Amino acid sequence: MGDAVPRIATLDLARGIAVLGILAVNIAGLAGPSVSVYSPNLPAPGSPADEAVFAAMLVLFEGKMRALFCIVFGASLLLFVERTDAAGGDGEVLQIRRLGWLAVIGYLHFLLLWWGDILFVYAIAGLAALALRLLPSAATVIATLLMFTAWQAEGIHRQLPLAQAEAAVAQGTASSAQRLDLAAEQAARADGEAAELAALRAGFDARLAGQLADWLYPIELALSALGETLTYMLTGLLLLRSGFFSGAWSAAALRWLAWGGLGLGGGMTLAFTAWAWRHGFPEEAMRLAIGHGLAFPHLLMALGYLALLQLAAPRLLASGLGKRVRAAGRVTLTNYVGTSLVMGAMFQGWGLGLGLRYGEAALLSFVALGWLAMLAWSAPWLRHFTLGPLEWLWRTLAERRPIPFKR
Repeated sequence: MGDAVPRIATLDLARGIAVLGILAVNIAGLAGPSVSVYSPNLPAPGSPADEAVFAAMLVLFEGKMRALFCIVFGASLLLFVERTDAAGGDGEVLQIRRLGWLAVIGYLHFLLLWWGDILFVYAIAGLAALALRLLPSAATVIATLLMFTAWQAEGIHRQLPLAQAEAAVAQGTASSAQRLDLAAEQAARADGEAAELAALRAGFDARLAGQLADWLYPIELALSALGETLTYMLTGLLLLRSGFFSGAWSAAALRWLAWGGLGLGGGMTLAFTAWAWRHGFPEEAMRLAIGHGLAFPHLLMALGYLALLQLAAPRLLASGLGKRVRAAGRVTLTNYVGTSLVMGAMFQGWGLGLGLRYGEAALLSFVALGWLAMLAWSAPWLRHFTLGPLEWLWRTLAERRPIPFKR
């Protein structure tokens, strides 16, 4: 996310695609309570158009953009260390400081702007990836697959009984134990959802007080998501080592990865989405799928997207749109946090208070607005300044020296 070492254009491009796509995923949670991200029919029933848009987002963006962002983060983490060491610095120490300050920025993002922050999670997982970067590639592959599988299996094992109970209740075949377990879980969530709705309508002071009361949440999220996030980061590390981002892979290999990842991962995602759509996107099943069940399809599709980007990069980077996407990827930190600020000003009670007024279909207009803003400001800014505003602050804090800002 910073700009301390020479850049690889395709990493910037992938980062730009990811930050744009993440807004499409996050918009429901920015405009409503967290339960909105699981179904177009929560917290209130949506229209057929809302369901269609939600289904498209589930197939194209949900989980894939997070995976893409993490993979690029992992590759950039290793690249930074290697190039800083080659230049005579201590890459590991400086990277630790960078990750420490990223955790601070992420935690403040959580407190001040949005409950769905990922920067704190990335900082914690980044420290783990930094510690594991010296493992041989073969050992890293084995450890990554075992960790990812164990993380997914644990989540499915924990969430599956509720999804089964939900299906049994819908079919009228539920046992009394299943009904009780499902009702107890939903009752336990009700207070939290009511608090989120109140926070969405509240002024800034009341919202901040609520976030402070839930101050452990970023830490709990980082620990619960470590198996997923670290897997993606180590995947990025392995791809960088293999020469993926520097053009070492043949076009044939990239095509195999693109069509294999998108075909296999996309096929599984489409099959689940079709089932979920027919059943009205049931909450427990969606929590299971988005949380853990679709993890491997997410990874496969993210790799497919990356391969497609590598194939398209020469032409894309020569185009006006490609240059703007790359610029957005060079100021990702500012774009990511800035999106929370702008959308918060629109949807939160301390701003215009538009939250809960729009379904998934109508929210597409806000996504388009966010994309236009990111693509419009990033390139002109970088013509006059060396870094984005938050990138400059982050690098200045990490390097403990004033960084030149104007060109």
